[in-house]
Amino acid sequence: MNIVKEVCVESFDEAIRAVGAGATRIELCENLSVGGTTPSYGTIRRCLDKLSVPVMVMIRPRGGNFIYSQDEFEIMQEDILLCKELPVTGVVFGLLDEKGNIDEMRTRLLVQLARPIQVTFHKAIDKAANILESVALLKEIGVERILSSGGKPTAFEGRETLNRMIELASPQLSIIVAGKVDHENFEEIRKIIPSSEYHGRRLVPF
Repeated sequence: MNIVKEVCVESFDEAIRAVGAGATRIELCENLSVGGTTPSYGTIRRCLDKLSVPVMVMIRPRGGNFIYSQDEFEIMQEDILLCKELPVTGVVFGLLDEKGNIDEMRTRLLVQLARPIQVTFHKAIDKAANILESVALLKEIGVERILSSGGKPTAFEGRETLNRMIELASPQLSIIVAGKVDHENFEEIRKIIPSSEYHGRRLVPF
């Protein structure tokens, strides 16, 4: 099995260094201090020109919760169209409603808008009222991946839920294991949560 090591970065320089250290996919963001927001056009373009690995772009107009206004939702649509034109490998987003459920209608619209590029539903799922029901819905909607720490601060703490998510998601979509997964604990995490994709800020030493 080919193991994907997806590293989240917040600049072109970090992306270059992460790939040099062994990252096999980049999640490109800005403002990781608030969980990541959409990077600039210039940063996306330069990464596509210079990197030899797939680039997934965060689509998130602000930090904070995952309940978006109509204006914010329209901004997300415009950013997805821009990424689609470049084109990037895929986009990363997550939307919830006020009850803590996946915002199904808007998620479907963004997934359709993004095609044919790939879609990852990010760690917004960890704030969902029912994570396993959310996996089933996203599987039906047709995203390629879900990024999660199993509803816990770390992958290790969320390992039981993550393993259930992996079982439920297979074979249509992948669960990207996240939550303090780094180059020091990677092999241990891989043994207790066997997935094909892992994600972290320090998943490779750069």
